[in-house]
Amino acid sequence: MTQQMGSWSLQFAEAPFILSSASVAGKKEGEGPLGKLFDMVCGSDKFGEDSWEESESTMQKEAAALAMGKAELEPSDIRYIFAGDLLGQTIATSFGLMNYEIPLFGLYGACSTCGEALSLGAMCVAAGYADHVMAITSSHFASAEKQFRFPVEYANQRPLSATWTVTGSGAFVIGKKQSRGKACITGITTGVITDYGIRDSMNMGAAMAPAAARLIVQNFKDFGCGPKDYDLIITGDLGYVGQEILWKLVGDEGYDISKNHTDCGIEIFDCETQGTQSGGSGCGCSATTLSAHFLPQVESGKLKRILFVPTGAMLSQVSFNEGQNVPGTAHGVVIEYTG
Repeated sequence: MTQQMGSWSLQFAEAPFILSSASVAGKKEGEGPLGKLFDMVCGSDKFGEDSWEESESTMQKEAAALAMGKAELEPSDIRYIFAGDLLGQTIATSFGLMNYEIPLFGLYGACSTCGEALSLGAMCVAAGYADHVMAITSSHFASAEKQFRFPVEYANQRPLSATWTVTGSGAFVIGKKQSRGKACITGITTGVITDYGIRDSMNMGAAMAPAAARLIVQNFKDFGCGPKDYDLIITGDLGYVGQEILWKLVGDEGYDISKNHTDCGIEIFDCETQGTQSGGSGCGCSATTLSAHFLPQVESGKLKRILFVPTGAMLSQVSFNEGQNVPGTAHGVVIEYTG
């Protein structure tokens, strides 16, 4: 069986399984539409720590422990961890996971990191390099605001195009043998960096939508399929503004995804009652929403096949302060019900 599909995709000859997943969320996320679905919701976004960064590390540590517990595995059973976050040098990941002493690949794909981690983890297991790996991502509203925008205490007014960085962490155990769980990763599509000249850091949906559109269209071409071949196409962090742009760009390529597309940033908050402007974003947005909301629907057979497309805005403090554009990227993961 040819595993290389088209220009950007792989189709695994032996699809690896998602054996378990876990989601840890903050107080605001727990008050949203998915609040009852998360494995853990903390009443304080400090998670008992002294700083926002330490609390994000704690979220990753807790999510990893919960995911391993569900899979009935010990840290010694995990060959590799693929993980990342939004902070400089991925410090939430390195400080949060170091005590597990599991070989770690630290990743940075901005808000698309969950898709990147799942893709690389699936490739590793499918190739026979590991029996079990974990994919983990996190974000925290306060730590992200402090790094990329303003300190929380500044209390700046946010435009309607802005997305709210999710406080949360999601962890996934990927394995070669179906010991539990009924979802497998049958293929991936890896995106390219796409720059449409956006410079507004408060409009991440517009920055990331072009990359998502290119990836979704390329997935259709690589696999010889179309929107109707997926029960749902799920982007990560576009929000309402980015969704509208995405539908237009994909439509320009001859595909209508408006009937079976949704976005994790739209699902995780009630924008009208929670004041989250365009929706949610951050590494924790797509990870927690997939784990708590969409993956259980695949495992139950309600959803037979989904295309999961976390999206990321590839900016840094340096690039933004130097007046650079905000390019985007996306990573697509095909997840199917195994019966």
